[in-house]
Amino acid sequence: GGHCIAVDPWFLVDADPKHTTLIKTARDINNGKPHWVIERVKRHADKLRAPKIACLGLAFKPDIDDLRESPALEIAQELKRLTNVELLVVEPNLETHDDFALTDLSTALAQADIVVALVAHREFKRIATSSLAEKVVLDICGVWRD
Repeated sequence: GGHCIAVDPWFLVDADPKHTTLIKTARDINNGKPHWVIERVKRHADKLRAPKIACLGLAFKPDIDDLRESPALEIAQELKRLTNVELLVVEPNLETHDDFALTDLSTALAQADIVVALVAHREFKRIATSSLAEKVVLDICGVWRD
């Protein structure tokens, strides 16, 4: 699916709220997931002094450059607001971004204390998990699942 998966169900809910309670509940849960991720990252960041957080991916889904309705983008934007944190944003499908100075993957991995996999881009799947051994790793999207 594309970015419309996050939007189109609301048209159904609006048209027939009585018969779309499951759709509404599913969207409410999905819409709350970015905040759940942010809270997990903050809990780990609070344990470190001036942590560097690498956000891997901004796109809506793997291996594309479309950021519309992207939960990963929402997460990165919220983490950017944290004080005493350095954010390293990696999005291999973009050359630039208006809100973030994009970092290359090797630099982000070398510098980060916390690595948050937000999008399962193929570049991220190639990262040797042994290189993450000394870091806090939050694999939100299953990049390193066996």
